[in-house]
Amino acid sequence: MGDPRKSRRKWESPGHPWIKSRLEAEIELLGTYGLRNKRELWIAETMLRRIKHLARSLLALPEDEREKRFHQLVTRLYNIGVLSTPNATITDILNLSVESILERRLQTIVWRKGLAKTIHQARQFIVHGHIAIRGRRVTSPGYLVSREDEKYINFYPNSPYAKTKVVEAS
Repeated sequence: MGDPRKSRRKWESPGHPWIKSRLEAEIELLGTYGLRNKRELWIAETMLRRIKHLARSLLALPEDEREKRFHQLVTRLYNIGVLSTPNATITDILNLSVESILERRLQTIVWRKGLAKTIHQARQFIVHGHIAIRGRRVTSPGYLVSREDEKYINFYPNSPYAKTKVVEAS
Protein backbone atom coordinates (compact mmCIF):
# COMPACT_ATOMS: atom_id res chain seq x y z
CA MET A 1 0.00 0.00 0.00
CA GLY A 2 2.82 2.41 0.73
CA ASP A 3 3.68 4.94 3.35
CA PRO A 4 0.84 7.45 3.91
CA ARG A 5 3.40 10.22 4.46
CA LYS A 6 4.72 9.74 0.94
CA SER A 7 1.85 10.56 -1.35
CA ARG A 8 1.98 9.96 -5.08
CA ARG A 9 1.70 12.47 -7.86
CA LYS A 10 -1.87 13.13 -8.94
CA TRP A 11 -0.85 14.29 -12.40
CA GLU A 12 1.00 13.27 -15.51
CA SER A 13 2.81 15.87 -17.55
CA PRO A 14 2.28 16.03 -21.33
CA GLY A 15 4.28 13.63 -23.44
CA HIS A 16 5.88 16.29 -25.62
CA PRO A 17 6.73 19.62 -23.99
CA TRP A 18 6.74 22.02 -26.94
CA ILE A 19 3.57 21.57 -28.99
CA LYS A 20 2.46 25.12 -29.76
CA SER A 21 -1.28 24.45 -30.03
CA ARG A 22 -1.34 22.61 -26.69
CA LEU A 23 0.67 25.36 -24.99
CA GLU A 24 -1.73 28.03 -26.28
CA ALA A 25 -4.77 26.03 -25.15
CA GLU A 26 -3.21 25.52 -21.70
CA ILE A 27 -2.49 29.24 -21.28
CA GLU A 28 -6.08 30.09 -22.24
CA LEU A 29 -7.47 27.61 -19.69
CA LEU A 30 -5.11 28.94 -17.00
CA GLY A 31 -6.51 32.43 -17.50
CA THR A 32 -10.14 31.38 -17.82
CA TYR A 33 -10.20 29.28 -14.64
CA GLY A 34 -7.62 31.28 -12.62
CA LEU A 35 -5.25 28.37 -12.12
CA ARG A 36 -1.97 29.02 -10.34
CA ASN A 37 0.18 26.87 -12.63
CA LYS A 38 -0.08 24.22 -15.31
CA ARG A 39 0.18 21.46 -12.73
CA GLU A 40 -3.38 22.25 -11.59
CA LEU A 41 -4.53 21.86 -15.21
CA TRP A 42 -2.60 18.60 -15.58
CA ILE A 43 -4.32 17.23 -12.46
CA ALA A 44 -7.71 17.82 -14.09
CA GLU A 45 -6.52 16.35 -17.40
CA THR A 46 -5.17 13.26 -15.64
CA MET A 47 -8.43 12.80 -13.75
CA LEU A 48 -10.37 13.05 -17.02
CA ARG A 49 -7.96 10.64 -18.74
CA ARG A 50 -8.50 8.06 -15.99
CA ILE A 51 -12.29 8.44 -16.16
CA LYS A 52 -12.26 7.90 -19.93
CA HIS A 53 -9.91 4.92 -19.60
CA LEU A 54 -12.25 3.38 -17.04
CA ALA A 55 -15.23 3.89 -19.37
CA ARG A 56 -13.38 2.27 -22.30
CA SER A 57 -12.30 -0.67 -20.16
CA LEU A 58 -15.94 -1.36 -19.31
CA LEU A 59 -16.58 -2.27 -22.95
CA ALA A 60 -14.45 -5.42 -22.59
CA LEU A 61 -16.49 -6.79 -19.66
CA PRO A 62 -19.41 -9.25 -19.90
CA GLU A 63 -22.81 -7.60 -20.35
CA ASP A 64 -24.17 -7.99 -16.79
CA GLU A 65 -20.92 -6.88 -15.13
CA ARG A 66 -20.60 -3.98 -17.58
CA GLU A 67 -24.08 -2.66 -16.78
CA LYS A 68 -23.47 -2.77 -13.04
CA ARG A 69 -20.09 -1.03 -13.18
CA PHE A 70 -21.26 1.47 -15.79
CA HIS A 71 -24.18 2.46 -13.58
CA GLN A 72 -21.76 2.95 -10.65
CA LEU A 73 -19.48 5.12 -12.80
CA VAL A 74 -22.32 7.26 -14.12
CA THR A 75 -23.74 7.71 -10.62
CA ARG A 76 -20.35 8.79 -9.28
CA LEU A 77 -19.77 11.24 -12.14
CA TYR A 78 -23.29 12.65 -11.78
CA ASN A 79 -22.87 13.12 -8.02
CA ILE A 80 -19.66 15.10 -8.43
CA GLY A 81 -21.39 17.15 -11.12
CA VAL A 82 -19.28 16.22 -14.13
CA LEU A 83 -22.25 14.68 -15.95
CA SER A 84 -25.42 16.71 -16.37
CA THR A 85 -27.82 13.75 -16.44
CA PRO A 86 -27.93 10.49 -14.46
CA ASN A 87 -28.98 8.65 -17.65
CA ALA A 88 -25.73 9.18 -19.55
CA THR A 89 -24.19 6.82 -22.07
CA ILE A 90 -20.58 5.77 -22.62
CA THR A 91 -20.45 8.27 -25.47
CA ASP A 92 -21.33 11.06 -23.04
CA ILE A 93 -18.47 10.04 -20.77
CA LEU A 94 -16.01 9.78 -23.65
CA ASN A 95 -17.09 13.24 -24.90
CA LEU A 96 -16.26 14.94 -21.58
CA SER A 97 -13.69 17.71 -21.71
CA VAL A 98 -11.27 19.10 -19.17
CA GLU A 99 -13.55 22.13 -18.76
CA SER A 100 -16.22 19.90 -17.19
CA ILE A 101 -13.72 18.97 -14.44
CA LEU A 102 -12.50 22.56 -14.02
CA GLU A 103 -16.09 23.80 -13.65
CA ARG A 104 -16.48 21.64 -10.52
CA ARG A 105 -13.53 23.22 -8.68
CA LEU A 106 -14.42 25.24 -5.60
CA GLN A 107 -12.68 28.30 -7.03
CA THR A 108 -14.88 28.32 -10.12
CA ILE A 109 -18.10 27.69 -8.22
CA VAL A 110 -17.41 30.48 -5.70
CA TRP A 111 -16.91 32.88 -8.60
CA ARG A 112 -19.99 31.65 -10.50
CA LYS A 113 -22.16 31.99 -7.37
CA GLY A 114 -21.14 35.65 -7.09
CA LEU A 115 -19.32 35.38 -3.77
CA ALA A 116 -16.26 36.90 -5.46
CA LYS A 117 -15.99 39.55 -8.16
CA THR A 118 -13.24 37.76 -10.11
CA ILE A 119 -11.94 34.22 -10.40
CA HIS A 120 -8.68 35.39 -8.82
CA GLN A 121 -10.51 36.94 -5.87
CA ALA A 122 -12.37 33.66 -5.43
CA ARG A 123 -9.03 31.87 -5.12
CA GLN A 124 -7.81 34.40 -2.57
CA PHE A 125 -11.00 34.09 -0.47
CA ILE A 126 -10.61 30.30 -0.40
CA VAL A 127 -6.90 30.29 0.45
CA HIS A 128 -7.39 32.90 3.20
CA GLY A 129 -10.13 30.80 4.79
CA HIS A 130 -13.20 32.92 4.05
CA ILE A 131 -15.15 30.16 2.26
CA ALA A 132 -16.92 27.24 3.92
CA ILE A 133 -18.98 24.27 2.78
CA ARG A 134 -21.68 23.29 5.27
CA GLY A 135 -20.02 25.59 7.81
CA ARG A 136 -16.66 23.79 7.48
CA ARG A 137 -13.76 25.90 6.22
CA VAL A 138 -12.17 24.70 2.97
CA THR A 139 -8.85 26.25 1.97
CA SER A 140 -8.12 24.32 -1.21
CA PRO A 141 -9.20 26.05 -4.46
CA GLY A 142 -8.90 22.74 -6.32
CA TYR A 143 -11.45 20.98 -4.09
CA LEU A 144 -14.01 19.23 -6.30
CA VAL A 145 -17.48 20.19 -5.09
CA SER A 146 -20.19 17.57 -5.30
CA ARG A 147 -23.61 18.41 -6.68
CA GLU A 148 -25.06 17.94 -3.19
CA ASP A 149 -22.60 20.31 -1.46
CA GLU A 150 -22.83 23.06 -4.07
CA LYS A 151 -25.83 24.76 -2.44
CA TYR A 152 -24.04 24.90 0.95
CA ILE A 153 -21.08 27.03 -0.22
CA ASN A 154 -20.99 30.34 1.62
CA PHE A 155 -18.71 32.55 3.65
CA TYR A 156 -17.22 31.12 6.83
CA PRO A 157 -19.31 32.37 9.79
CA ASN A 158 -16.35 34.14 11.47
CA SER A 159 -15.20 35.79 8.25
CA PRO A 160 -15.55 39.58 8.03
CA TYR A 161 -17.10 39.11 4.59
CA ALA A 162 -19.92 37.04 6.08
CA LYS A 163 -20.84 39.94 8.34
CA THR A 164 -20.80 42.49 5.50
CA LYS A 165 -23.04 40.27 3.40
CA VAL A 166 -25.62 40.13 6.22
CA VAL A 167 -25.56 43.93 6.55
CA GLU A 168 -26.02 44.36 2.80
CA ALA A 169 -28.96 41.95 2.74
CA SER A 170 -30.93 43.81 5.42
